[in-house]
Amino acid sequence: MTPAIKVLLADDQALLRSAFRVLVDSEPDMQVVGEAADGAQAVELARSTRADVVLMDIRMPGTDGLTATRMISADPDLADVRVVMLTTFEVDEYVVQSLRAGASGFLGKGAEPDELLNAIRIAAGGEALLSPAATKGLIATFLAQGGSSGEEPGAAEYSERLAALTTREREVLVLVAGGLSNDEIAERLVVSPLTVKTHVNRAMAKLGARDRAQLVVIAYESGLVRPRVE
Repeated sequence: MTPAIKVLLADDQALLRSAFRVLVDSEPDMQVVGEAADGAQAVELARSTRADVVLMDIRMPGTDGLTATRMISADPDLADVRVVMLTTFEVDEYVVQSLRAGASGFLGKGAEPDELLNAIRIAAGGEALLSPAATKGLIATFLAQGGSSGEEPGAAEYSERLAALTTREREVLVLVAGGLSNDEIAERLVVSPLTVKTHVNRAMAKLGARDRAQLVVIAYESGLVRPRVE
């Protein structure tokens, strides 16, 4: 049998954590392995529990979710940990910063239970989760025009990494940034989904991306894909 997805809950509201625990533990393919009330505790528990996915509240006292996500992303021992940010406001600068910090995506706290469970499965599978309630065009605009924190590579640094991509890998990257799934890309390029997955994985390796969400960020930060406001 496939091992259950190990989920870590990080939120300063105990009642909300309890609700999430009941929901997650009700699923046969996942289990809650820890609860954290702040970001520092979340990082510690991510290390000790070897969680697969962290549901991380952005705004918490002390070490906030954004800082904790950066710490997790910067730790080579936690390279397999995926972070899904939980936020009250689904499109804001915090969301953009969380994606830049290494989060696999984000979800509004008002999401339906099935959306939350699906988000955990998507993140655990290495896919990008850009909130269903947020338009891709608006996110793209934030990513391209939201300003640099000074911590992520600039367009010049990315250009060298992009030069290592094959023509097909670059083409696939553009389609990934457009929000297409592997199946949709396969249909567009008339190749198999497995071939697309191989191209995506190679692009991730060459660009130093943790997951699909980071590929989207790199595509916009590098200027390879330009924002389009819907």
